Amino acid sequence: MMEVSIHLEKIITQPIEVNWLHSNNTKLNVLRLDLIHPVISGNKWFKLKYYLATALANKSASIGTFGGAYSNHIVAVAYACKTSGINSIGIIRGEEPSVLSDTLLDAKHYGMKLHFVNRAAYRDTEIIKQHFEDTYWIEEGGYGTEGVKGAAEILAFAKNSQNYSHIICAVGTGTMMAGIIQSAQSHQTIIGISTMKGNFALHEKVKNLLDDKNQNNKYKIMHEYHFGGYAKHPSQLLQFMNETWQHQQLPTDIVYTAKAFYATKQMILENTIPKGSNVLMIHSGGLQGNRSLPDNTLLF
Repeated sequence: MMEVSIHLEKIITQPIEVNWLHSNNTKLNVLRLDLIHPVISGNKWFKLKYYLATALANKSASIGTFGGAYSNHIVAVAYACKTSGINSIGIIRGEEPSVLSDTLLDAKHYGMKLHFVNRAAYRDTEIIKQHFEDTYWIEEGGYGTEGVKGAAEILAFAKNSQNYSHIICAVGTGTMMAGIIQSAQSHQTIIGISTMKGNFALHEKVKNLLDDKNQNNKYKIMHEYHFGGYAKHPSQLLQFMNETWQHQQLPTDIVYTAKAFYATKQMILENTIPKGSNVLMIHSGGLQGNRSLPDNTLLF
């Protein structure tokens, strides 16, 4: 059995230098969690690490989890299980396609047994779990207290994290955002950028993950930067991603980080984030969604 080799020492806080920041007297840094591992990228490791440790301590035969065809979480679990010497099961949302996505091919290569479930049945995870014995289950995206516990460690990797007035992150399940809220200082505003259209249930999902003492933290979830819905990527977003790469050498993905970075820019330009603020955006890693694009769509 090998250990998962995660390079936390590679995390950097990257300063962004552009005119739209200077004109608003605003500072922006990006916490590059994406640099720690090519597969278990970014927040995936932080959300997964305590679940993995518990499954290994319990000597579970398998770890099972849930996700879609381009799920960063699915392939991260598959790789982590392979290197940790434990079997993995992936419950995949939707009918089995004739050709698997590159992400699912990788997960299968890492030894994950894939089970495709139609979208109606996928909603009832407890019934699905009953079909598998001696399996330690992780909810989609690592949602749950162990995921929050790991995500709460993220801010420790940002230099002088207490100096930021605003902390911004993309939100899928809300697990990472809850962890950031748990560990943030009381003077900091946490802003989550929802990547799904009209996913207002996120507010309750995040709240349910927080301790009572965190309920007074200043946080909000923005719902206007989804670009049409989950993983939707109109040409405007793709152009923004390429420009971000050209000017900042910052790789982003069509599902999460590109939308979070675009939202950050707009909120600064529109003074939703006040002039003079010191902003940190969490680059949560995971570029699997980009693999759904035609070749040469992106410059990176």
